[in-house]
Amino acid sequence: MNLEQINFQLEYVVVIMALIILYLLYYVYTKDTTYSKNIRSVASVVEDLNRELYYLKKQLSEAETKFQSNSQRMNDDEIYQEIERSVYDMVQPLSIAMKQLQSNIEVIEGQIEHRIAQLESGVKQFSIPTSIHANDDEKIISLFKQGVSIETIAKELHLSKPEVEFVLKINKIK
Repeated sequence: MNLEQINFQLEYVVVIMALIILYLLYYVYTKDTTYSKNIRSVASVVEDLNRELYYLKKQLSEAETKFQSNSQRMNDDEIYQEIERSVYDMVQPLSIAMKQLQSNIEVIEGQIEHRIAQLESGVKQFSIPTSIHANDDEKIISLFKQGVSIETIAKELHLSKPEVEFVLKINKIK
């Protein structure tokens, strides 16, 4: 092979890698917009819950004033039981809504973790052809195991620091 053919193959690999990276960025962007929509819907539910809580507090204060006016007619045990019933009636819908919100959040978290795992496995499956940097990979690993810093390895092998880090990550060394 002559130098022009090697350069053409390198340019072809770089173009393919760039296209794959662009596709991954597009995929992450579209998923991010979906998750943003989900987060906004959760935020609106929380806002509704806060509004409901405000109204419940208002009703509670009104009930307290009502009970105070009726307290002259009721004994302490009756007042305590009435307050307990009122509070339970007000808190029960809020508790149900909070449980639903929690389950929605858990579902979203599961989806996010699943998507991240898919992306990580996709990136692990993508690798640079061994014919390009096979000898450099072995040198990088050997030097790193000897305690040489990433910056020094990059300078000695005329590579960039991200390339050295990439090789170490691919080989699960760092």
